Amino acid sequence: MHLPQHPELLDKLAASYALGTLRGGARRRFETLAREQAPVRAAALIWQARIGSVAELQIPAQPAPAVWTRIDNLVQADVERQAMRDAHAVPPAAGGWWRNLFVWRGAAAAGVAAAIVAMVLGVDQRTQLGTQIASLQTQLLATPQIKYVAVLADGKADPSMLVTFDARSNKLLLQRVGGYQEASDKSLQLWALPPQGGPRSLGVLGTDKLLRLPAGEGDVQQVPTLAISLEPKGGVPSAGGPTGPVLFTGALIQKML
Repeated sequence: MHLPQHPELLDKLAASYALGTLRGGARRRFETLAREQAPVRAAALIWQARIGSVAELQIPAQPAPAVWTRIDNLVQADVERQAMRDAHAVPPAAGGWWRNLFVWRGAAAAGVAAAIVAMVLGVDQRTQLGTQIASLQTQLLATPQIKYVAVLADGKADPSMLVTFDARSNKLLLQRVGGYQEASDKSLQLWALPPQGGPRSLGVLGTDKLLRLPAGEGDVQQVPTLAISLEPKGGVPSAGGPTGPVLFTGALIQKML
């Protein structure tokens, strides 16, 4: 199956893969397709980066002190009621069904207390979950509007750089996904390789894991391929094209969703 021809299905599968809900044979088939098809690999990387950024921004939530007070009050009240019932009960004879009665009564009280705890915790957890979902929805609405994507790989087809174009902020976002690190006296430079004409520089990369370069849609529209070359510190003029070795290349794909 050629997943890039089904963008909605690809997006759902990539999201499930990144979340870990895609399992078993379906997960293995998706990984096989990702190795064979660059758009599938790019979709998975995008969702992994998106979920990773949300997790970093999420503030840990702790139950309010009042929740634990309510739980303690409910449990203590049940224990006291049971103690009062036991104090007025007929003393059990040695053995017999009376002893079994008290055993089961105590077990029932423990079960009620456990149910109360579970109920209170469940309400609190549902409240926290609702708050977290609302927060995640807000964060996802603020995420970049990705319109173009490319996975740049080395000569061994190992992904090294994820490149996306954010149409909302007119920026190219580059995320290092490999282990390559240039020397201190060198710089990586991003190039557009249009179907006609020579390479055009899109910017010089810094050493950060996540990089942003200003760009308009016209800079990437109808550009089939991107490349990254190794250049002297600070890069080289665009007119002359790359002067150093081209380390990474990849197809630039317009995202349909």
